[in-house]
Amino acid sequence: MKASLEHIDNAHDTSFLFKEFRKPYFDAPYHFHPEFELTLIVKSDGKRFVGNQVNDFQAGDLVLLGSDLPHCWQNNHFSNDEEAAQSIVIQFKEDFIGEKFFQSPEAKPIRDLLQNAKCGIQITGKTRDRIAKEIQFLLHASPFQRLLGLLDLLNTIANSNDIQLIDKQQGVYNLSQIDLKRINKVYAYVISHYTQEVHLDEAAHLANMTETAFCRYFKKVTKKTFLDLVTEFRVKHACNLLTSTEKPVSEICFESGFGNISHFNKQFKGLMNMSPLNYRKIFASL
Repeated sequence: MKASLEHIDNAHDTSFLFKEFRKPYFDAPYHFHPEFELTLIVKSDGKRFVGNQVNDFQAGDLVLLGSDLPHCWQNNHFSNDEEAAQSIVIQFKEDFIGEKFFQSPEAKPIRDLLQNAKCGIQITGKTRDRIAKEIQFLLHASPFQRLLGLLDLLNTIANSNDIQLIDKQQGVYNLSQIDLKRINKVYAYVISHYTQEVHLDEAAHLANMTETAFCRYFKKVTKKTFLDLVTEFRVKHACNLLTSTEKPVSEICFESGFGNISHFNKQFKGLMNMSPLNYRKIFASL
């Protein structure tokens, strides 16, 4: 999987993209684009990657993603159902309704929402249910109804408490296009391999650098080492397994890409400030 800049071509008779996807599985790679994106998962489950975060997703998952925020969805399994993975996606630029529209005082809540979308926003609860119904209604509405509907959707989200930021470490995405493409090639490689073996030389090759130069560059741009990135993805994967399955810790250790239990426990505690067993116990009591 190679990260890529996605070019989105809107139809000539619309200022934003509104599209339904029905596929055997989600096949879009880890990618980014200048458009904002509101995505509703209608059917499917798996892992959602947004920036530096990996989370489980299932039908009903609803997220708003900011400009140039890399993302992708990966299915947990494949089936013979040609429509096993279904989603509705709305993509729009910040000036889709005019350069100064969101600068008006009345639009301040939406302006703030779009600013926070740089981190990615997950919409939950009753707000998610309402937005999901409206999106499915708008799928069959006229272009003008869609325009008004999109503004209403954004306003509803902007004034809701049923939202949470996905990736608060947004600094990585405030880069030049050249750096963003280079770094996200590396992120895409890690996402594809973090549960298996990840090689520094391969990451350096993707960045077109020597290993030494790559390590310095990666640390300077992301404020973390390449190994830190790999460990974070593995620990987050382990967290999901600890809370969503009853698999023993030893099995989760190896399934998350760690080579031995002691190293897994040390890295997990370093990031989560508790052992894997305590993490599971805490979430089981909630």
